[in-house]
Amino acid sequence: MKTTLLFLTLTPALFGAIGCTLSNPAEDLKYLYPQMTTFKEELKEFPRLSNGAALYRGLKSRLGSDLDPIYEAFDTPYTVYSVFQGATRIGIVHGVNVPGKGGVIQVFLSLHPETAEIQKFFFQRLESPAARALRSKEFRDQFTGLTLADFYKHDYYVVADPGAKADKVAGIKQPAMDSSAKPDYFASIRGIRKNLILVDYFVYARRFEPFFERAQQAAAKAKKE
Repeated sequence: MKTTLLFLTLTPALFGAIGCTLSNPAEDLKYLYPQMTTFKEELKEFPRLSNGAALYRGLKSRLGSDLDPIYEAFDTPYTVYSVFQGATRIGIVHGVNVPGKGGVIQVFLSLHPETAEIQKFFFQRLESPAARALRSKEFRDQFTGLTLADFYKHDYYVVADPGAKADKVAGIKQPAMDSSAKPDYFASIRGIRKNLILVDYFVYARRFEPFFERAQQAAAKAKKE
């Protein structure tokens, strides 16, 4: 028993940061994309990127919160799934871990390969008293069509034009839940944002960076005023 407890205690240190992968990629991806013929897995890690250290430092500012030492460490591995129909890539799937009140929450997104729009958002793991509400189709469907640009624009509108009708993220309706479960709602939103930021890094060559810069400029201007 002592040996087992010691092993469990040392596991995070021994094995490093914890990544997020699909439990059964072949079946899961086929469910998301019935027309799929093949898929490819690519491992992404900040230490292996030419500008990985700088990108990792930027993750905190783009996420707007501190990084978790277990699930968001510099050496955390990420798996990007590219889905194909014949020779045509028809989807990108990526998941992240975020700490929740009831344990780790695994947030997955399937994205359009060209526009980076969210096609589907789902939880692989969610232990929360609000699990039913957060997994509901009504809640998850609100994110369909959103991109990272919409989250960066939200940062801009909060400072420059609060309540703007064009702020799609502000228009997301929180499902009914007990106040004690709200941390898991905010953790889920954070997971979606983090997912989009990482995929923008790994797949879309930081396409949405101009929207982040504009939000930063607006915040700096407001601070001076």
